[in-house]
Amino acid sequence: MSGYAMEPATPTEISAQALPPSDQWSTAPVVPAPVCRFENFLGAERAGTLLKYAISREADFHAGTVLDPLSGQVSHKGRSSLVLPVTSSVFSAHLADCLPLVQEILGHRAALTQTLTVLTSHGEGGHYGMHTDASRVRDVSTALSAVYYLHRRPRGFDGGQLRLYDTLLGRDGAQPAESYRTIEPEHDTIVFFPAGAFHEVVPSTCPSGHFADHRFTLTTWISNTESATPMPDGPSRIWQWLARAAERTRPLTDVTHDHDGASPIALPPSDPATRLTLPTARTTP
Repeated sequence: MSGYAMEPATPTEISAQALPPSDQWSTAPVVPAPVCRFENFLGAERAGTLLKYAISREADFHAGTVLDPLSGQVSHKGRSSLVLPVTSSVFSAHLADCLPLVQEILGHRAALTQTLTVLTSHGEGGHYGMHTDASRVRDVSTALSAVYYLHRRPRGFDGGQLRLYDTLLGRDGAQPAESYRTIEPEHDTIVFFPAGAFHEVVPSTCPSGHFADHRFTLTTWISNTESATPMPDGPSRIWQWLARAAERTRPLTDVTHDHDGASPIALPPSDPATRLTLPTARTTP
């Protein structure tokens, strides 16, 4: 028993003088970008082999580039990373097997037929300022970005987190909000999100300076070979809002080649025997 007497609570009115009325709404909704993350994506053996491969190709990496949205000119502004265009039938097969589940989770209903992939390396001071992946795909309203992480354990770097920004829906249209979610670059994990979402890679440090201690990724853009039919309203509407904001980052001139030298390859069909699905809910007899 409490030693205090129980007094009835009495509500207090907040007066108009304390809280003046407003003639119009001043709020604007902030919508988080859909995101899906998997752990142990390739498994220890394949992940280890891929990391060794990336380290062995040190001499073949070159400086990553960005594409100016107005002029279409290639530069290194706002980015410090190394890239190596690659293709992999094994990695594509893993993507194909998990994409039906990814699309279900993200509310994505458009066809996906091809991938574009680069190995990236971030060392001391490595970063990539806020951007979208609109320059990588034909139709940003339906394309997916996927980032698969690799690194030595224990880590030889600090930082390098992915910031995935929310979208502010204001009177001037959709734009990146100040709020974001942070995704850690954990070994053998992969994250999927809309290609139209604003995101950045925060600066990393690499005390040893050794290439093998860098933060590595396989960064992949998954899209359709042609412009797709817009997805229906409902949960998928966020994709259209993201695309409207991302269009401001797309070059005004047509770009026929990837600015980092990546080449598209066809996405294989998923294998019914190995494709990922949501666990079946248990029923009580």
